[in-house]
Amino acid sequence: MRLLLVAACALVDGDGRVLVTRRPEGKPLAGLWEFPGGKLDPGETPEACLVRELREELGIDTETACLAPLAFASHPYDAFHLLMPLYVCRRWRGEPEGKEGQALRWARPQALFQLPMPPADRPLLPFLQELL
Repeated sequence: MRLLLVAACALVDGDGRVLVTRRPEGKPLAGLWEFPGGKLDPGETPEACLVRELREELGIDTETACLAPLAFASHPYDAFHLLMPLYVCRRWRGEPEGKEGQALRWARPQALFQLPMPPADRPLLPFLQELL
């Protein structure tokens, strides 16, 4: 089974809310809410991947120094095994917007438990709740 490395980010605003994005129609797991991020390019670090993905997906700029590792998910899917580090970011420039047509939602950590999320994202929620 191949290993897929994906980096994810919990953007946290000044009110302690976390940004999640909704997977658009036509993508696997469409309609589920997830942390922004994406697949690492060859030779790319998870931090560099997140800086790139946050710019491409949400139109915001941040730096690797603003990304703090929090936890990681290790989850088997049918076609691959997902390894996903989750970082927390509290400092960025710009206002997040869905550059790829995805809906955005700011939610308190406890409210995230009520949202439909991919199976790999769900085990990360208690770490965020404890942090915030």
